[in-house]
Parts: sequence; structure tokens; C-alpha cells
Amino acid sequence: MDMATISSDVLAIKQGSAGRLRLNRPKALHSLNRQMVRDMASALIEWRDDPEVRIILIDHAAKPDGDPKLNRGFCAGGDVVDIANSVEGHEAAARAFFFDEYRLNHLEYTYPKPGVAFMDGVTMGGGVGIACPCRYRVATERTVLAMPETTIGIFPDVGGGRYLSRLRGRLAQFLALTGARLDGAECLKLRLATHYLASDRLEEAKERIIAQPFRVEAILDELSEEQVPEARITGNLNKIDRYFASDRLEEILEALNVGVAEGDEWCAKEAASIAKKSPMACKVSLKMLVESPYQLHFVDEMRMEYGIMVRMIRHPDFREGVRALLIDKDGAPNWHPTRPEAIGERDVDAFFEPLPVEEQWRPLDF
Repeated sequence: MDMATISSDVLAIKQGSAGRLRLNRPKALHSLNRQMVRDMASALIEWRDDPEVRIILIDHAAKPDGDPKLNRGFCAGGDVVDIANSVEGHEAAARAFFFDEYRLNHLEYTYPKPGVAFMDGVTMGGGVGIACPCRYRVATERTVLAMPETTIGIFPDVGGGRYLSRLRGRLAQFLALTGARLDGAECLKLRLATHYLASDRLEEAKERIIAQPFRVEAILDELSEEQVPEARITGNLNKIDRYFASDRLEEILEALNVGVAEGDEWCAKEAASIAKKSPMACKVSLKMLVESPYQLHFVDEMRMEYGIMVRMIRHPDFREGVRALLIDKDGAPNWHPTRPEAIGERDVDAFFEPLPVEEQWRPLDF
């Protein structure tokens, strides 16, 4: 893995004392396919016991002078169009993607060497899944981080239950239901990022870390912006805690509607956002956020999330959500059911039943 061809979707390169994983699908905003997650895992396994590799850097292989449209993303998530098509033709292929993706997430989370993720640009879904396990997570003025899975009929996976449920107050419920986008300053304030650097200082940061990996934290501290923009979401924390206080979707919507009746434009905006999401996905997401804190280890979280995902990709909302957002792009999904009130607790609980032992997710064996 020391050499990588420019045609590869992931460039896995040893450089100085660093192992570098560079996402290289710019036209797809570096969205992940199964081969990419397998290649990343293979490189990490190879570097795990390599004494020459002291640190792991994860970024996207953008060219500073390249097309700005192709430099917009760190990672836009999993290639859900391909996954949705797999479900229609061969469900095993879709399941295999999530099985391998979660193995990569777990490998990163338990990795013995520090990782640095450069979340420069769009960082969504699967992009969050490969960034959040890293010890150092660098945001910039171009960062746009979100877990928008309920828009396509699934839930914030790739460890999202663990990361979101550990945020203050009711932010987890707000972010999961609305898919709200956070900028770099907000990521830093919420501790989803550890550092905030101007994008034009990233290359210097990478070069210095590669040369002196034992000084990674000091280097990032030295290059961090002294004046970080205001984290806009902090002005809404009280509203988030108030209106998203319940673990029941109907009660959250009812609370928001009360706010709408009182003339609160913020409530109207968030209620309209949730109304576009899959009711089933929203209810499953809320239950996951209740269950995730009780998963003692990350391996337990991944096993639970895989079981949920296997059932969710069979549900018609997944393909319908992908169709409406990414294929036909009509923005008019026909959810099943269309109303939250039509979904009972048993319907939601069914997604959380353990899979048969032989079908359950397992971490990589070394």
C-alpha cells in the first residue's frame, strides 16, 4: 500500500512517519463505496504494527488549483444510490457495504495510533463515520457537517448513536431529526471538531505533522485560528432543549406546532424540515438515541446499528428517499406510512430485534 495510482478511489500512502488515507472520488464528493472502505481498512491493518507509521492522516485529495466544484467535499457519505440499487437487485451486496463500513469505523475507533481527520468541506453520513473516531478532527470555514439520513429513510449510523447521544442537552434529537448542517465554528463549539484552521493553512499543518507526528496537538494549536466565528447554534440551544425534549416524535412535532402558533419562525422552519423526513426513520432514530448510551462498547453500538440497518434497507422508505433526493430529484418522497401516528411502538421495536447469530455484525479479526 506504499504506492497508490491516481485512478484509485482511495490513495493509501506512507509519507514520512505518517500513513495517509486520501479520498479520491471528487465528482462524487468522495462518497464511499465498498471497495474504498475495504482499501482503507487494509491500509490501516498494514500500518497498525508498522513502527515507521506514527500517525494516520485522513483527508481528500483535492488540488489547490483545481475546479472548486470538485474540491467541495471531505466525504459526502456512502454511495447510497449504488446501495439502493443493490437492495433492489441483490440485498446481500447492500448488506456487505454496511458490514464492511462498520468494520472500518470500529477499526478506527479502536486503533492504537492517533488519527487526524481534515473535515474540509462537506462531511456527512459516512464522512462523519470516518472522521469522528480520530483523536484530532480539524474543521475549517468550509466545513459542512450533518447526519441527514432521515431524509433518505434511514438513521444516523456509522456510530452516530454514540457520537450524537453524547452531545449536550437535546442536540442529538435535533440533529438526527432535522439533518441540520453545522459549520466549522459550530463543530468546534460542540466538540465534534477539536481544532479550527483556515483552509489555506491545512497543507502547512499536514507537512508539519508528517515531519513531527509527536507534536501533532501542538502544531494544530499553533495553526488554529485565534478568532473563530460565532457558533450560531448556541443561540438556539434553549429552544432545542425545549422543543425536542421528548423521545416521541408526535410530542416533538406538537411542541413545535405550539411554537408555530406563537409566531416562532424557528419552530416553523424546523417543523417543516421534519415534515419532509421519513416518519419511520425519525422514530427509529429517536429510539436509537435512547438505546445507544446503554451500549457499553463501540462494538456493541456497531452490532446494534447493523441490525437496525439490515431491516431499514428492506423498508420501502430507503429506496423511496434515495429516489426522491438523488435519482429523480423531485423532492417528493411517498413515505410508508406517511403519518407518525400510524407507527406503533412494536413497529419501531422490530428494527431493534437482534439478528440471527450467523447474520450479526462482527469486527475485523487480526
